[in-house]
Amino acid sequence: MSGPLPTEGHTKKRLPIMRQPPAGETTAIPSIAGPTPVLTVLSISPLEEDHLSLEAIVGHSTWALFKACDVVSALAVLQQHEISVALCERDLRPGTWIDVLEHINALPSVPSLIVTSRLADDRLWSEALNRGVWDVLAKPFDRTELLRSVKSAWHHWHTQTHMRATAAKLMKAAS
Repeated sequence: MSGPLPTEGHTKKRLPIMRQPPAGETTAIPSIAGPTPVLTVLSISPLEEDHLSLEAIVGHSTWALFKACDVVSALAVLQQHEISVALCERDLRPGTWIDVLEHINALPSVPSLIVTSRLADDRLWSEALNRGVWDVLAKPFDRTELLRSVKSAWHHWHTQTHMRATAAKLMKAAS
């Protein structure tokens, strides 16, 4: 394990909850390089009830939560902030979770993607997992399942980010 896993009851400085950054905002979220990494979550859904449900579950934590209602606004957040986990509604108009996956795979630090749907059937599970999605969650969210999935996705993201940084340092030292 390569660092402490964020916990719900952590007492570090509270970060913004469920905000949509104003156009042109460049304020950075605290870096993962510090002693206590920050779990950053982007909720991508056209449904305000999805954002409210997520906030009700993790709003008391120190997790930094951002929201976007479509692919375009999600990309704007992803370009301005290092997001570790993205929860994406299956059906976005315009676009889909597949569009989000394609865009995040081009980022230097690829967030773990969790697809959400009221109809989380076997077909969605199969397609999502085969494409590299971290998990699929049914809505309405089960608190325990959502926390387990997001923490697991964060741990995967954190490990991958740490491994890439270590490899880059080794390559630089070797040259």
